[in-house]
Amino acid sequence: MSSKIKIAQGAMVCKEIKVKGQVSFGASTIIHPGVTLIAEAGPIEIGENNIIEEYVNIIHKFLPGEEQSEPVTLKIGSNNVFEVYSIIEGVKSIGDNNIFESKSYVGRNLTIGNDCIIGAGCHLTSTAPIEDGTCVYGKNCTRQKAFCKPSVPGGHREFLVKLLPSYHLLRKNKNPVEGI
Repeated sequence: MSSKIKIAQGAMVCKEIKVKGQVSFGASTIIHPGVTLIAEAGPIEIGENNIIEEYVNIIHKFLPGEEQSEPVTLKIGSNNVFEVYSIIEGVKSIGDNNIFESKSYVGRNLTIGNDCIIGAGCHLTSTAPIEDGTCVYGKNCTRQKAFCKPSVPGGHREFLVKLLPSYHLLRKNKNPVEGI
């Protein structure tokens, strides 16, 4: 896959990922092995302090017949967690402080606000935006206002910073980008 990758200072990106297109990783973002990032409809900009776990797919492609459209940047905010096997496909944008639990699926033309939780196995295909502070859960993808803001468990980031370099090769950026 041809790609152009920008890695900000402090980001940890494992070599064992698949990237197609232009992708930038913000400072202190952690990308596990097995992640696939496809940026065919335009660049993907991933903010700071995100954690993208194993086998997550973030796919930013045109629909069939739209290939000649203007490129559109997919912006993913900061402090998000994408748990194993979650799939993000053709979303408009993702805000800050969200958690996408294991095997969740977020489909096309959907906007995710801030402080949201997409529950394990939830399959979102509606184009109705997920408003700030929403929790989506259960087999029917019930939406409910969350009682508190989601957060990454304490020590998770520190554990990964120590563990990943011990077991995986990391990508190095020849020209580190500051403050993406």
